[in-house]
Amino acid sequence: MNHPEHGIEELCATGAQLYEQALRVGHIRAVDAADAPCLTDLGLLHPSVDDLGRLEPVAPAALLNHLLRGSRARIAEERRREERLTELFEPLMRVEPRHSTHTDTPTLRILSGTERINGAISDAMAEAAEEVLCIQPSIHYNTDRGRTAQAVAMDRDQALLDRGGRIRTLYQHTQRHVPLVLARYEDLRGEAEARTLDELPDRLIVVDRTVAFIPAGDDGRLALEVRHPALLRFFVTAFDRLWRLATPMYPEAVQRPSLNGITPRQRAIAALLVEGHTDTVIADRLGMNVRTARVHIAKLATTLGSDSRAQLGYLIARSGILELEEAAR
Repeated sequence: MNHPEHGIEELCATGAQLYEQALRVGHIRAVDAADAPCLTDLGLLHPSVDDLGRLEPVAPAALLNHLLRGSRARIAEERRREERLTELFEPLMRVEPRHSTHTDTPTLRILSGTERINGAISDAMAEAAEEVLCIQPSIHYNTDRGRTAQAVAMDRDQALLDRGGRIRTLYQHTQRHVPLVLARYEDLRGEAEARTLDELPDRLIVVDRTVAFIPAGDDGRLALEVRHPALLRFFVTAFDRLWRLATPMYPEAVQRPSLNGITPRQRAIAALLVEGHTDTVIADRLGMNVRTARVHIAKLATTLGSDSRAQLGYLIARSGILELEEAAR
């Protein structure tokens, strides 16, 4: 079992219990501490000189003094950094730009790098007091990058909810049963809502209707920070229109109905088939892999009695399932 990573200030319950035991007895067997590798990683226990199979505790007073000394050193370094930055920018702030925009904050700004993007979003949300709007198309939730992004987002989202704010998020239908997405709403406390659609535009975050973040590249490492009022109004209006069309997912999920034996996902695929898209394009637009898309296409063909791709398009049009979906909305 993998032991979760944590700092010494967040010592796990197992580690705390074993460390206390080692303090009382004077040592602990290395094999008994196998479930808490954090004890040696964080320097609370060290191998005995006399017996490498034993671990001995570092005195709490000595450890605390060492940690506080390191903390004081970091604080001092941050203060020196503040002084250097002030010395650098103070004379530059007195320079009058030739083409002044008469604003302290640019209306458009490129952010480069995941750390800088997350930092800008976190800073904006730390000042938020009302509402955050999010569009989250299908991403790789099961990758390390996806899990890391989720962990970062959870902390800042919960902080906003604790201040009485609200979060509305749009996902694709394919994400309604993704474990990481479900876990998010099991853990969040406060006014968080989620709805889903077949297709979504690219990722969008709007904070208090004063700043928005959108991708500026395909790899997720470039983002555009937007503070232009006209663009913000456009983003909010587009989001609200999509929100009204979307199916509720949380806090109260609504079951999307089948029509004449055709599931909602198959109807979405049928609409794209009629438009002439390939399996790869269909899968990408609906947030699923190609194999899953082909399985749904095969089931759709069986339901409609189609023997070929060309015949399937004809049968979809003749069946009226797309018109039925419009009438059901």
